[in-house]
Amino acid sequence: MDTYAMSSKDSVIEYRVIRSRRKTIEIQIRPDGQVVVRAPIQASEEQIRAFVRKKSHWIREHAAAAAAREPEDVDLLSQAEIRELAERAVKVIPQRVAYYAPRVGVTYGRITIRNQRTRWGSCSAKGNLNFNCLLMLMPPEVLDSVVVHELCHRREMNHSPRFYALVRSVYPEYDRWTSWLKANGPAIMRRMTG
Repeated sequence: MDTYAMSSKDSVIEYRVIRSRRKTIEIQIRPDGQVVVRAPIQASEEQIRAFVRKKSHWIREHAAAAAAREPEDVDLLSQAEIRELAERAVKVIPQRVAYYAPRVGVTYGRITIRNQRTRWGSCSAKGNLNFNCLLMLMPPEVLDSVVVHELCHRREMNHSPRFYALVRSVYPEYDRWTSWLKANGPAIMRRMTG
């Protein structure tokens, strides 16, 4: 993981790059305002810089909002509570995946429940699905929006307009509940220990 800085017309953007076996470049603003760029292993530094430059307005806006938030006392989950959430997720999430997969028109591989501090779900190129046990702390509509999002990656392994059109065709309330997740998710993430 390397740290970079890039000058935009208004300011300097510092960001960390994490490379992995993923298909697309994604920007994440952590609760402390740190900018993380997740990129495919084969992405060049120029491609990453161009992506950061293109998203510079969005980055400054969200990083400033994160930095402006006052620190708050976080009710951390105990290991026992995390285990309980994971046990519930193992029962509930596969049912939701099985419900939506035919509606998306896809098959899937293994479903894994994880205790994560950065992601709500993911879909591998082989069709294996990962979900965060913290989804059990959210409204069921949020869980469904994440499930549909990941299943739609079985048809569109990107975040193109076509991908989002597919997501919304399967789950019309997607935008509403994704907005809820963006607003409330970081506070829930901070409850994860370890």
